[in-house]
Amino acid sequence: MKRLLDLIQTEDKKNPLTDEEIAKALGINRSDVVNLRHTLNIGDSRERRKELLEEEIRKILESAPDISERGLTEELNTIGFKLSRNVVSKFLKLSKRKEQDCNNKELVFQKQSRGAFDKIIGADGSLKPQIELAKAAVLYPVDGLHTLIYGGTGVGKSELAESMYKFAIEANVKPQDAPFIVFNCADYAENPQLLLAQLFGYAKGAYTGAETNKEGLVEKANNGILFLDEVHRLPPEGQEILFFLIDKGKFRRLGETNIIREVKLMIIAATTEDFESSLLATFRRRIPMMIEIPSLSQRPLEEKFEIVRNFFRQEATRMNVSININYDVIIALLLYETNGNIGQLRSDIQVVCARGFLNYMVKKQNNINIEITDLPSPVVKGLLKINTNRKTIEKIINSNLEIYPEDESILQKSALEAAKESGYIFPKEIYKEIEDKYQKMEFQGVDAAIINRILADELEMKIRQLIKQFQYNKHNLIKKDLEKIVGEKIILAVEEMMKKAIKNIPDTDESLFYCLATHLSAAYERILQNKFTGNPQLSRICMEYPAEYKIAEEMSKIASYYLEIDLPEDEIAFIAMYLKTYSTRNILNENHVAVLVLSHGHVAEGMVYVANRLLGVEHARAIEMSLDESPSIVLEKAIESVTMMDQGKGVLILVDMGSLSGFGNIITERTGIRTRTITRVDTTMVIEAVRKALTAECELNDIADFLENERFLPKNQTPLKSVKKIVNVILSVCLTGKGAAEMLGKVIKEKNRIKEKVEIITLGALTDGNLDESIQSISSKKNILSIVGTIDPKVPGIPYISAKEILKGDGINRLHNLIDIFDNPPDRLKKGIQELSFQHLFNPELMYINVSARNKNEVLNRMANRMVEYGHVTERYVLSIHEREIMMPTVFKNMVALPHGSPEEIIQPAISIMTLAAPIIWDGEHAVDCVFMLGLNQYYKKEFRKLYTIFNNERVLSKIKKCKTADMLMEVLLTNG
Repeated sequence: MKRLLDLIQTEDKKNPLTDEEIAKALGINRSDVVNLRHTLNIGDSRERRKELLEEEIRKILESAPDISERGLTEELNTIGFKLSRNVVSKFLKLSKRKEQDCNNKELVFQKQSRGAFDKIIGADGSLKPQIELAKAAVLYPVDGLHTLIYGGTGVGKSELAESMYKFAIEANVKPQDAPFIVFNCADYAENPQLLLAQLFGYAKGAYTGAETNKEGLVEKANNGILFLDEVHRLPPEGQEILFFLIDKGKFRRLGETNIIREVKLMIIAATTEDFESSLLATFRRRIPMMIEIPSLSQRPLEEKFEIVRNFFRQEATRMNVSININYDVIIALLLYETNGNIGQLRSDIQVVCARGFLNYMVKKQNNINIEITDLPSPVVKGLLKINTNRKTIEKIINSNLEIYPEDESILQKSALEAAKESGYIFPKEIYKEIEDKYQKMEFQGVDAAIINRILADELEMKIRQLIKQFQYNKHNLIKKDLEKIVGEKIILAVEEMMKKAIKNIPDTDESLFYCLATHLSAAYERILQNKFTGNPQLSRICMEYPAEYKIAEEMSKIASYYLEIDLPEDEIAFIAMYLKTYSTRNILNENHVAVLVLSHGHVAEGMVYVANRLLGVEHARAIEMSLDESPSIVLEKAIESVTMMDQGKGVLILVDMGSLSGFGNIITERTGIRTRTITRVDTTMVIEAVRKALTAECELNDIADFLENERFLPKNQTPLKSVKKIVNVILSVCLTGKGAAEMLGKVIKEKNRIKEKVEIITLGALTDGNLDESIQSISSKKNILSIVGTIDPKVPGIPYISAKEILKGDGINRLHNLIDIFDNPPDRLKKGIQELSFQHLFNPELMYINVSARNKNEVLNRMANRMVEYGHVTERYVLSIHEREIMMPTVFKNMVALPHGSPEEIIQPAISIMTLAAPIIWDGEHAVDCVFMLGLNQYYKKEFRKLYTIFNNERVLSKIKKCKTADMLMEVLLTNG
């Protein structure tokens, strides 16, 4: 960074260094230069020259207003610029257009009311820079600049966002009826799926409970402003969808695959967190305007005094009584530390006013008097700072403060007050309650001193309840979300079951509710599908926990009534286990299987948070591996966590994919602690794992075996084929019967290129019962090379070839390639990893030499589809390539791109190569003339290191780009690999 700054400080200001020139001077990649500039908030060469160029053009035009573009260009080059006429022409047109847009908007705005930001205290003081940035963001052509407002809790982010919306209306940037949609991402942070559904809408059937199509808040905000509060609570997948929306103005509802929707809107986001660490880099880069709101302690005391006075004015109006505030009270409120910023200041002032109102009622006063004794003790401590702030205080106030009520219609309202769910604002009725209770007790003849004491104690309790109200609302929200997941019938049944449980076992922990709801939902689905899950502990539970089993029988009758099903004995035993476990006297006295979730990127913590929160525990733990973190470092973290977590019953490790899946064996070898690893984890699996782990009777293998049940595989998915299978089969599938399937089988057998030892099995989708189960059964015994036929059962990992392709002949060629790939001696298969030499990763059919391509998508589709055609990857690999590019473009240095997709979709590892006749722009900024598509999984690290050496060798890379044939390219690769 220092070397970059030194270069820029000494560069020719009229001809600043380009990123390429800086990269060459520093000996680094151009992309690294761009990242460094962004980090240092330094513009590119055009931006750095812009101000000086504008000034020189202005001077020339003032002295020669009729000068031509050619003449202007010559004048500029004479004084030291190096510009073409085309550059000058574009610069002039852009400058005039922006000037006209801004002038028109400013002119319109000046004719309108200028009150949008007037209500923000400090708009002309400490917050003036922030207000100017906010105005610039709103006025920027065409729809404004997307903005991120950041700062501590209660600093006024919501108020600024609302003022920006009002400003947009006043300035005619947005129409009068433009929507202003507010969404707090924290409200649904425990359930990412529901959060995304609220935001982007969903299609019918997108998830359980999605019974109709529904538009999301993004659509409702069309042509207006969408305000996303606590945006850091948006899950990574939500941030990715959002940055695509920002980038393209397009999105899809959850569950939609073919419909792309378009909207025009400005997004204002707010966060209390460090956005560098809490938001994805790809998302941050799409937010051009960043506005930081300072904390209340950083604001001048003069502004804090205005805020205090304004809050007292609002309370006087709510009570309709004038307030006399002691001078020392004002000083204390100005100087004490408010960790909750403006929100906490308001809360404390309301507490003071409520106490003052009680005295007003008891003592029959004409107005409310606020004395130092009415202040909470933390506020009183502010007086200790008077000596260091005396001069400033004397300029602000030197006597008591009189506040009078105002007409509510003109009372200054803040966004914070409107958002009553913030937890800081007391309802207006609190003063009415005090008044009514006082009058009632006074009418009954109770002594005033006694009334004062009773109501004071009650007021303290009321205040504590109100402060905690937000937390309780959150708790209820989880229950509402759970209802959307499991359905109303399940919730009603569990509510009645809990009454029975608590009646018989009074110390039952309330988190049993969530455990029963999720379990009963799963059991209900299994019973409806005629699936059976046995309870290996059935006999022992009946013998050792007869009391709990008897209660569980009664609870199962309630469930049977509400759900109209009969629960088998095994399910009753599960309920009895939960009753035993969730008795609060037992929760802490038993050893349990520990649960550890490992993931790549920011995924594990979210799943663990949801599971722990729903079940009311802190049982599961999460470890997340960042993209640039070494697996060895993460392994050490995992070993440390497993050692701390193990209670003697082992640790269940849930991982998403990749290198993390092998951690379990290594941890067991090094620590001696038993582990079981389950891959492809999702939130439902984590909830189920934690729920069962909390049952002391459940053993490690019991839980792992249950999770490996097909209920936790994605819909229509069969387990991956084991590489140890040696019998290869082709499935021929027909929709209505076996007729077409058998006909296709005969066609395949008649082609002499198909090896005799490949077995062909015919299936009828309707005549053979459950097609998914039939395929899974075959897959467990034999190696399915491909599925052919008139219907695609969509089994991940198994290529599908249509009947039309088979009859035309193209499909037969694909089958031949698949057979060749799998027709290898068994000794090439070792421990589930296919050992290939470096040269076997390259195939002339996957090489493209000197190709003319228009754009990146054309290149990706052409290369990926060829890999599908030759049986190296599944068809889903093509989609995963594009998803990976959206998340983060894969440009390497030396104009090389390294696209790659999900390793789980790789059948036979391979690398496809394409050299381009002319460079194409890959990510909107970087040019690429050579593409290596990597069909490699995590086991081929040695081969990738060889390839990495080639990428970094400019001499070898130059040879590759100059190759005229695939044979020449192969020779270069093998010679240097």
